[in-house]
Amino acid sequence: MKISIQHYWHSLAALAQALDLDGVAAAAEKLLACQRRGGTVFVFGNGGSAATASHFACDLAKGTRVAGGGGVRVIALTDSTPLMTAWANDADFGRVFAEQLVLLARPGDLVVAISASGNSPNVLHGVETAVSIGAETIALTGWPGGKLCAMVDLALRTPDASIELVEDAHLAIAHSLCVALRERLAADTLGMAVEPAAPLALELGR
Repeated sequence: MKISIQHYWHSLAALAQALDLDGVAAAAEKLLACQRRGGTVFVFGNGGSAATASHFACDLAKGTRVAGGGGVRVIALTDSTPLMTAWANDADFGRVFAEQLVLLARPGDLVVAISASGNSPNVLHGVETAVSIGAETIALTGWPGGKLCAMVDLALRTPDASIELVEDAHLAIAHSLCVALRERLAADTLGMAVEPAAPLALELGR
């Protein structure tokens, strides 16, 4: 079993080296812009991706707060079991995210859809609804990314098809986004100068 474990960790390290950090930095900029215009971030996914969505929302809400300000207004659409099961029972499981967005989302908000396959029907319907409302969209997917990649404003495709590695990478991406946002929001709150020529890509890649 140790050989399997070693292979997994070596694969994870190789994936980290191959990750598109410019794309991650672009996602950080979109999150920052949404926060600055007073928008709400909505996050959702299925299975393990649902857990990642909840974790990401928790970190965005709490982990980006700094003394005197900061923080991101965020809702994980995976967190209300009564509401999700009501929509699944009364309409269709494919509508559990879309119907929440119909009520909650507004133009200028930002939707983060997480799907390792990029083909989960309820995730696709959620993104369709977000686009129709006028929200911006980001996808975290695996490889090659499925239908979801063509539907969103920015797709972060993890360069691997292994579900476990993809989910590991998605959580690491979420953590790196929160760290970069916290540092930028802290700088803004404290009145520290942030050079326009030093984008978040540099912060993420250091």
